Amino acid sequence: MDKLEAKESACLSLSSSRIGGMRKKLIAGNWKMNQTPSQAVVLADALKKTVSGKEAAEIVVCPPYTALIPVRDALKGSSIHLGAQDLHWEDQGAFTGKISADMLLDAGCTHVIIGHSEQRTYFHETDATVNKKLIKALAGGLVPIFCIGETLEERDGGRAFDVVKKQLEGGFAGMKDAGHTVLAYEPVWAIGTGRNATPEQAQEMHAFIRKTIASLFSAAVADGMRILYGGSMKPDNAAGLLAQPDIDGGLIGGAALKADSFYGIVKAAG
Repeated sequence: MDKLEAKESACLSLSSSRIGGMRKKLIAGNWKMNQTPSQAVVLADALKKTVSGKEAAEIVVCPPYTALIPVRDALKGSSIHLGAQDLHWEDQGAFTGKISADMLLDAGCTHVIIGHSEQRTYFHETDATVNKKLIKALAGGLVPIFCIGETLEERDGGRAFDVVKKQLEGGFAGMKDAGHTVLAYEPVWAIGTGRNATPEQAQEMHAFIRKTIASLFSAAVADGMRILYGGSMKPDNAAGLLAQPDIDGGLIGGAALKADSFYGIVKAAG
């Protein structure tokens, strides 16, 4: 898949983001720093064999950079989209260790995760750098999966909604249109801990996020934007979370590393 094909695939993803006036669910697997290229191909092959192409949810997988092209090739002919875990806001230059939007498009990516809590916590990601990355991704034709969420300290301190609002305002600063951004609410205290927000807690925050998007852009933009839940979603709790009116899918971590558990979440989205 070349850059033009990747952009066309991203456009197809966007055009099918609503079904019968309703937001289409999206299940994205974030493989994080797991899976060598050979291991990633095995997982991609297993997913390809499991997915029928008639699922109610859109499916995206985000392998490490070294596995993007092998996974792209393994998924060829399937309905599964390819995403990356980050990008830089510059097109090229002396930015050792970084990757550009053009590189991702050339590798066949249609989506890219931006502002993940682990990037914020360990690698000094800020609302300002998230903003630059969002602008670059949208300009390049990639679909950003823009992550937001509070820590346990912030939630227990009664600041969860203020923190999330600030992240949204900072990430979308100066942007007249949210474009075709997908949001992912990831309560940091529920990532990789086995602890997760109740469906009611998650819905409360998702509804707040949608209201905030309406205030930043418009009610129409807010109504059309998909908001994923990203805090330890698994096959056994996915149905309850995905049944909530403002939860439009999941950004899946650990459960995305096994084809059967990941597909269990995809089925729950149906």
